[in-house]
Amino acid sequence: MPAIWIPKRLVEVSLINTAAESAASFARHCEHEYEGRVHAAASEVLASGCSVVMLTGPSASGKTTTAHKLAEALRLRGVVSQVVSLDNFYKNLNEYPRLPDGSKDYENITALDVDEIQRCLNELITTGRTELPEFDFLTENRKPEKIPLELKGGVCIVEGIHALNPQLTDSLPRDQVYKVYAGLREEYSYRGQRVLPTRDIRLARRMVRDYKFRGHSLEKTLNMWERVCAGEDKFIKVFKKEADLLMDTSFSYEICLLAPFVTPLAGELPEDHPNAERLNALAGCFSLVEPLSLDLVPENSMLREFLG
Repeated sequence: MPAIWIPKRLVEVSLINTAAESAASFARHCEHEYEGRVHAAASEVLASGCSVVMLTGPSASGKTTTAHKLAEALRLRGVVSQVVSLDNFYKNLNEYPRLPDGSKDYENITALDVDEIQRCLNELITTGRTELPEFDFLTENRKPEKIPLELKGGVCIVEGIHALNPQLTDSLPRDQVYKVYAGLREEYSYRGQRVLPTRDIRLARRMVRDYKFRGHSLEKTLNMWERVCAGEDKFIKVFKKEADLLMDTSFSYEICLLAPFVTPLAGELPEDHPNAERLNALAGCFSLVEPLSLDLVPENSMLREFLG
C-alpha cells in the first residue's frame, strides 16, 4: 500500500532561534530525531522481506547519505547491505539525451541504461549477485571493468533520482522491491509568513556543497537551479506516490548552520543579474535566523554531505 505523505511542518523562526540558545542540546535532539527515522526505516525494510530498496529524492534532499545510513542501520542488525548508485548506469557521452539548446539532459531517465539496470536488479533478486557497470565522470564514459556485487542474503539499496520510476521496477517482482522517497518536511515562517520553503533550504544546501566540494561558482549553481527543479517536477516528484516509505530528511537546526554561509551572499551578484533578486531574498530570509557553528555537527551527520 502506498505510503501516506507526512504533511509539512511550518515552524516559526522565533522558535528555532529560542531553541538555538541551547545550541548543543538542540543539535543533539535534531540528530537523534533523524537517526530514529533511519532506524525506523530499517525496521520497515526488514519487515517487508524485500532484497532491493529503491531510494530517491530531489536534489540536495540527502538521499545519498540517507541510503548509506540505512545500509549501516541494516548492518547493525546483522544484515548484509550494499548501496548502488544509479549514476553507475549513465550511458556514454555520445548517447546522452539533449535539451533544446543542445546541452546534455542529465535529468532525463534516457540518460541511463535502463536495460542494464533491469538486468542487474533481476540478477540480484534471483541469484543474489551481479556485475555492475562503472562510470568515469571525468571522461563521461563507461569503464571497461565491471564491479562484482554479492548480497549474501542481504539487501541492496539503489539510490538515484529515477529510483522510483516504473521503467526501472515494473519488470521486477513487486514483493522484492521496497520504495523509499527522501525529502524535507519542515519549512519556516516569520511573523506568520512562510519565508523558507523546503526548496529554498535545498538550494542553500546545494550552494554550499557545490562550492565546497564540486568547485562550482555561486552563479553556476543558481543558473542550474531552475532546470534542476523542472527536472524534479517532471521525473522525480510524479512518482512520490509509488513510495512505500516517505523519509523526512529535515534537521530543525540546519537553517542556523546555513545562515553564516548564505546571509553574507546578499549583493554578491550584480543588480542586473537574472538571479540577483533570488539570491538577495534568500540571504535576507536566512538573516532572520540565529547562526550556529559547524562545530555542533557530528562528523557522521547526514548534514556533512552538504556542510563538510
